[in-house]
Amino acid sequence: MEVLIVAVQETSGSALYGMLDVLLAAGNIWQTLVRDETAERPFSVRIVAQSGTAFNCGNGIPVVPDCSVADNPGGDILILPELWLGPDEDIKGRYPELMDWIRRKYREGCMLYSACSGAIMLAETGLLDGCEATSHWAYQDLFRTRYPKVRFHPEPNLVFADMAGRIVTAGGTTSWHDLALHIISRHCSPGEALRIAKVYLLKWHAEGQLPYTTLVRRTPHADSVVRACEQWLAGHFLETDAIRQVVKMAGVPERTLKRRFKAATGSTLIEYLQNLRIEEAKRLLETGQLSVDEISVAVSYEDASFFRRLFKRCTGLTPSQYRRMFQPVSGAGATV
Repeated sequence: MEVLIVAVQETSGSALYGMLDVLLAAGNIWQTLVRDETAERPFSVRIVAQSGTAFNCGNGIPVVPDCSVADNPGGDILILPELWLGPDEDIKGRYPELMDWIRRKYREGCMLYSACSGAIMLAETGLLDGCEATSHWAYQDLFRTRYPKVRFHPEPNLVFADMAGRIVTAGGTTSWHDLALHIISRHCSPGEALRIAKVYLLKWHAEGQLPYTTLVRRTPHADSVVRACEQWLAGHFLETDAIRQVVKMAGVPERTLKRRFKAATGSTLIEYLQNLRIEEAKRLLETGQLSVDEISVAVSYEDASFFRRLFKRCTGLTPSQYRRMFQPVSGAGATV
């Protein structure tokens, strides 16, 4: 099966070459390791770029394209890997010929896959308009403001844009792992995907992106009253009557403040407060030994059962599951 991976100057080298390496290893690396003589290569993989000239992609990593858009290479699968872009940065107007070519390949029957912020390139083509999609959670505000026709979901690790699955988007930075396993399972076999996962120690992120998502983000806006409220809440979110106090501090009617807060940040006032508290709970779970009930009280929730429900709604995990998942990471640098 012919696979084309798009590379531009903003492309992440780890995603580009990681995907290239894993797909080329399918069908043969496990077989080589266990001395199975039936090794084969189900995928032929090439890098395609704006031109055939060598260039450096993200972090100065060199790329030597196998072909260019002008060559119009044939392919069954087209992959758009992660791009190094800021959370407020799109690629509008940067690669018009490439956008036209991606649209043409889709019309010709090619299957399109994007990993992480590669979905921004896909959104720029217009092929995601009216469709479900995902990308890294940090780009949800970008999709909301720049690509409002895309039904963006920051939670899952994979999203099918259409019933036939001809367009598939994957979530956060290392979601290319999930995407590679999906492509191998779908176009080779589930057994081969499992073998590749074992060789490369790849993990399927069934938990989605919620556990990794920061719940409090600085959203650019021009409402000075709301900005002052955000700053005040950052230092007083543990106070039991924080909502009443911030309304008083704002000096505007409560209904007006709530409306303006939602319009400026995309979150309700109570959601913003809850997110601050859950972020603090996450920090305590990652780094300390307090019990879940003690953490509940520490973040101003006397009702531990409510805290547990709220925590799971925000992160996709129970507090205990979250601790088991992330506390080993925070202690990874400890000496034995």
